[in-house]
Amino acid sequence: MISRPVYKNIFPHPRHGLLDILRWKWGCAPDVVKYPDISGFATTSFSLVAPNLEQMQNPDPDLIQLTWIGHSTFLIQHRHRNILTDPIFGDCLTPIPGVRLRRKSPPGTTLEQMPRIDDVLISHCHYDHLDKPAIRSLGNGSRFWLPSGLGNWFKRQKISSFQELAWWESTKLNGEIEIHSVPAQHFAARGPFDRDRTHWCGWILRSSSRTIYFAGDTGYCPVFQEIGERFGGVDLALIPIGAYRPRWLMKPMHVDPFEAVKIHQDVRSRFSIGGHWGTFRLTDESLNEPPALLNFALAEQKLSAQDFRVLRPGETITI
Repeated sequence: MISRPVYKNIFPHPRHGLLDILRWKWGCAPDVVKYPDISGFATTSFSLVAPNLEQMQNPDPDLIQLTWIGHSTFLIQHRHRNILTDPIFGDCLTPIPGVRLRRKSPPGTTLEQMPRIDDVLISHCHYDHLDKPAIRSLGNGSRFWLPSGLGNWFKRQKISSFQELAWWESTKLNGEIEIHSVPAQHFAARGPFDRDRTHWCGWILRSSSRTIYFAGDTGYCPVFQEIGERFGGVDLALIPIGAYRPRWLMKPMHVDPFEAVKIHQDVRSRFSIGGHWGTFRLTDESLNEPPALLNFALAEQKLSAQDFRVLRPGETITI
């Protein structure tokens, strides 16, 4: 029998299993964390922004151009590279046949409307981050960057254009941009018997003038301070802000907006955008709660809401 590695976090945390999921779904373990009243903090509209296709096709290579497609899917454009994160464009997630987790807001643009995708960053194997239809549509025309152990899944999809990187390993996308795999606090599974058989990570993209951090999906841990120290801060951070209730179950794997602000501070981000919210109803909070709670958390830390904000699907900004 072939022995396969089991990947672990640098910072161990309580491991929750199927029984805990059932306790949550059956209402046997209510959330004891009480969040503040956020009625005075504006929420964000889910209405699409008509994508500026001309702008997406002609980015300024010296700047960072960013478009939010939805959930953890961003189009990053910098130094003549079009880079997609955790692509998912479909209507639903189907980790179990017959169970449909439908999209609550449409993608900001279709894959067909986008410019040629040079590189794809995959943070981990969960169904809302590794979507088979999107991966097959991209195919070998793009280069996939993967956490350790995930290459075999891509081989089964007949995709050979990929490279795995372990935590803290790095290489170059091209002559102008370095790519670094950095730790995250999470776990991996696509079925009941493959827990942590592949790894999970965040990604740093670094050119001579700009540094971009894609956190992927993560709970909070001290590693973000180390990321900030190693890279001397980042110009743009893409940080998850949703899927955090109930805290007794979600805290080890998903930050809430208060912890997202800590990550923003730890990695010394000059400007951050919140992701992983508003697209799928994964947990107990309402779809539009995360941005309002984020604004509350920023105000509590006396930080500007302009330094850490959210986008609407299809919205493009230049940094």
